[in-house]
Amino acid sequence: MTWRLAYWIIFACALGVYGTMLGWTLPAVSAGADGLVPFDMRPGGYTGEEARQFLAALSDEGRMIYLGPQHKLDLVYPTLLAVVLIGASWALVPARGLAAVLIAAALVGAGADYLENLRVSGLLTYEGEVTDSMVAAANQATLIKSGATTLAMCGVLVALISAGWRKWIRR
Repeated sequence: MTWRLAYWIIFACALGVYGTMLGWTLPAVSAGADGLVPFDMRPGGYTGEEARQFLAALSDEGRMIYLGPQHKLDLVYPTLLAVVLIGASWALVPARGLAAVLIAAALVGAGADYLENLRVSGLLTYEGEVTDSMVAAANQATLIKSGATTLAMCGVLVALISAGWRKWIRR
C-alpha cells in the first residue's frame, strides 16, 4: 500500500467518525440535555454556570451516550484528524518552517482533545456539584483544542487554495 492510499483511507475514516459524531452521538447527547450543546461542540468554551446547567439537564441516557459511544468515537478521532492535518501540511506547505508550525498545532489540538475528553468524563461522572476549577480545567482543554485545530485547519485550507491557484494560473 502506498502512503498516498493510506492517507486517503485515514482521511475517509476521519470523515466517517466525524460524520457519525455529528449525525448521531452529539445530537443524541444534545437531545438528552434539552437541546443544550455538548462540551465538545463549544469552541468558544463555557462557564461554570453553563457547565452545571448542561449537567443538570443531561438525562441518564444522554450521559450514557456521552460516556459510551461518543467518547469511544472520540478515542480515535483526534488521532485521525491529526494525521490528516499533518499529511496535508507536509504535502501542501512548501515552507518547511510553516509546515512544522501547522504540524505542531495539529499535535497540540489532538493532545488537548484527549485531555478535554478526560476532563469532561470527570465532569460527567462526578458525584456532587462540579466546582468552577473543574470546569475551568475542562474549558481550558476545549479552548486549546479549538484554537490549535482551527490554526492547523486554516493553514491547510490556505495552502490548498494557494496550490489550486498556482495550478490554475499555470494553465
